[in-house]
Amino acid sequence: METHRRSSTNSVRSHKPARPIALEDDSTKASDALPLPLYLTNAVFFTLFFSAVYFLLCRWREKIRSSTPLHVVTFSEIVAILASVASFIYLLGFFGIDFVQSLVLRPTADVWATEDDEVESEVLLRNEDARHVPCGQALDRSIRSLQPPAPIVTAEKVFDEMPVTVMTEEDEEIIRSVVRGMTPSYSLESKLGDCKRAAAIRREALQRITGKSLSGLPLDGFDYESILGQCCEMPIGYVQIPVGIAGPLLLNGREYSVPMATTEGCLVASTNRGCKAIHLSGGATSVLLRDGMTRAPVVRFGTAKRAADLKLYLEDPENFETLACVFNRSSRFARLQSIKCAIAGKNLYLRFSCFTGDAMGMNMVSKGVQNVLDFLQTDFPDMDVIGISGNFCSDKKPAAVNWIEGRGKSVVCEAIINGDVVRKVLKTSVESLVELNMLKNLTGSAMAGALGGFNAHASNIVTAVYIATGQDPAQNVESSHCITMMEAVNGGKDLHVSVTMPSIEVGTVGGGTQLASQSACLNLLGVKGASKESPGANSILLATIVAGAVLAGELSLMSALAAGQLVKSHMKYNRSSKDVSKVTS
Repeated sequence: METHRRSSTNSVRSHKPARPIALEDDSTKASDALPLPLYLTNAVFFTLFFSAVYFLLCRWREKIRSSTPLHVVTFSEIVAILASVASFIYLLGFFGIDFVQSLVLRPTADVWATEDDEVESEVLLRNEDARHVPCGQALDRSIRSLQPPAPIVTAEKVFDEMPVTVMTEEDEEIIRSVVRGMTPSYSLESKLGDCKRAAAIRREALQRITGKSLSGLPLDGFDYESILGQCCEMPIGYVQIPVGIAGPLLLNGREYSVPMATTEGCLVASTNRGCKAIHLSGGATSVLLRDGMTRAPVVRFGTAKRAADLKLYLEDPENFETLACVFNRSSRFARLQSIKCAIAGKNLYLRFSCFTGDAMGMNMVSKGVQNVLDFLQTDFPDMDVIGISGNFCSDKKPAAVNWIEGRGKSVVCEAIINGDVVRKVLKTSVESLVELNMLKNLTGSAMAGALGGFNAHASNIVTAVYIATGQDPAQNVESSHCITMMEAVNGGKDLHVSVTMPSIEVGTVGGGTQLASQSACLNLLGVKGASKESPGANSILLATIVAGAVLAGELSLMSALAAGQLVKSHMKYNRSSKDVSKVTS
């Protein structure tokens, strides 16, 4: 290896550019031509501009009072006008152009060189400009190659035999600054003003640091501006998830094509079969039981008695109107519904529930809760707010309080499936489905100590619809709380099936719902954006569609289990037919 390194070094040394490469910048500046130092020149023009403007305003005020025409000017006013215009032009040229360039043009390399250590980083960047180092050599600093004198438009970097292209030499310099830790990766968007370029630079820097290829992760074809400051930080690409369509789902007399984003084979096909069975049987009916997002801060007092005093105050109906007015100031849609309290020693948990319109509402209810806490500090100055969320809400965790009290939208959806459809479409019988539901979804879940999990696979459908429509995927935890019931009706010939879901947390505005793909899926369902006629109507409709899709998925999977078709179906639709050994080789 040492011999190889020596030969490589000798070959590099023997290679010289056709003309010398200037690594030192010319120290001469344009400001050196000014008779005064730059800061004094700026101060003079600032003073001249504001003095002239002040003089003109005073003169014009006197003319207005004396009814003198404004266009009649004296010599001193002419001088003041010329002085103000000249100083304005200077200040605009000095500050305005630089400001516009910072927004329109790419920042120079000096911005990156002076981020943390101006002198040291500038020297390092200049030294790096004299070399063009492939990725493999970036890890081994003993191998160097001279940079060609002509500017490099594109340079190809290789990781695990997969090329990644860096567009410009300026990008290359910024990447090296990120790799060395001189430029924070999270600051690229604010410094560059170009979100996609920032993602590309961050991606390339990550590959150099880890030595791993990201060639399979797409970068192009995504609007990175749309996620800045609200959906994802420090992006390096996006993950592709296929979206399938189940339906039409006939729900409350209307048909819906349900988008489902998933990588699990059979899921869309199975849900689609359930939709077909429901449609052939006359459709399903869905009813909203309650609608209220919750947030539960935890506060602490010196004694349990003081905590009890606040509990009694909050639960007194005479105080609710005042608290509701304070809470509702946080949003034009927020409407406080109730406050339920629970004491643990001298700690008090306050569970606020409120209507949030078409938004999922976590931020809205949190702002309202903060308003109430600030208001309560007046009468309860000894109240110590430990956290805006005390897990009595409860968000993104399975909890009995959500299962019993509900959170978000509480929905029940039902359908009566004809016996002929059960036999011909679902390939099973009413008796088998009723027995399996009792032993699996009810008894089996009870044996497992399930909390809200008295169903076959509600979370499968909930998560797929959530990803497709821009919901928070983590909230599938409580949103998948569901109990599936099946019962023989009409003399045992037909099947009554229902799903009760007490905490479906969805919204049609905010978060990921504004992204192009997710917005298109919401538009497909007819629930894109906020309802103009009735606030909250779109999010309520989306929740009922989720429940209807869960009903279809439950019906189909339970039928496959009852008929013994689950393994056969997954082997057919959930396994690749490709020869993995050939693909690997």
